[in-house]
Amino acid sequence: MSNETEDAPASRFEIMRLGPEDSGRMTGVLDLFQAAFEDEEHYGRARPDDAYLRRLLGSETFLMLAATADDTVVGALAAYELQKFEQARSELYIYDLAVAANWRRRGVATALIRALQRIARERGAYVIYVQADYGDDPAVALYTKLGVREDVMHFDIEV
Repeated sequence: MSNETEDAPASRFEIMRLGPEDSGRMTGVLDLFQAAFEDEEHYGRARPDDAYLRRLLGSETFLMLAATADDTVVGALAAYELQKFEQARSELYIYDLAVAANWRRRGVATALIRALQRIARERGAYVIYVQADYGDDPAVALYTKLGVREDVMHFDIEV
């Protein structure tokens, strides 16, 4: 039985890790991030070409997870694996996480993070970390539910 209406889609979705063969699906991911973050400058302009995306998606240190429903991207998580120097281990950093507005509060973000946790365990990573902005209450609530909060300072250093 489906609870699908025009405004409230069914809650069935699939999580997949994108690979080089999925470079075409990145358009949907970038469209999602652009809409969710209201940020055309970073996600809409100067998008990478297919060769770049294939290389990125083929990298062992970049992870792109997508939640799809009926072949439409409804959520996505971009993460990087950082190899540590002080011990033979790694940590994963969630760089971006977004869910389409009409798919929020349906477990998509949690499912994406749970999928990343499985990958982290398989790789022997010791932690996954993510940052949230003050005022982004839904993100703070999600991450508080799944992890331990640390208050840190973040600095952008110009190149």
